[in-house]
Amino acid sequence: MKKKYIVRPKDKNDWVDFTKNMENITTKESDFVYKSTKTNYIPKLDLHGFFLDEANKEVKKFILESFERGYEKILIITGKGLRSKSQSNPYISEKLSVLKNSVPDYIKSNETLSNKIKSISLAEIKDGGEGAIYIYLKKNKKFRE
Repeated sequence: MKKKYIVRPKDKNDWVDFTKNMENITTKESDFVYKSTKTNYIPKLDLHGFFLDEANKEVKKFILESFERGYEKILIITGKGLRSKSQSNPYISEKLSVLKNSVPDYIKSNETLSNKIKSISLAEIKDGGEGAIYIYLKKNKKFRE
């Protein structure tokens, strides 16, 4: 036999007051989605399969668009270059990736891009580790509050 729960009058009054003011209450799912997209969203560009020239064009376009949209942090996935077979050039050796090394160099040497960037760092393991980089963008003046 189940034990019957008796609601105290104070609890009942609190519940009635709470249910009268429900206009600002959202579902747990919509709260999670809103928080995830606003605080955890990082725009990503995956360069797997790109040749160097194509990759540089895409990187430039991606950084400029991200800056215009007011993003402060973006992720570029270059890959680790583990499938490369050439030993003669440090940018295309078995241990170093073409894109992994040349994309950051391209960004730093391009004045248009480097003026929009605060810093570049390796990504966390969950976002690609050594095969990806975070780019922290300066604040776009039109998005400052």
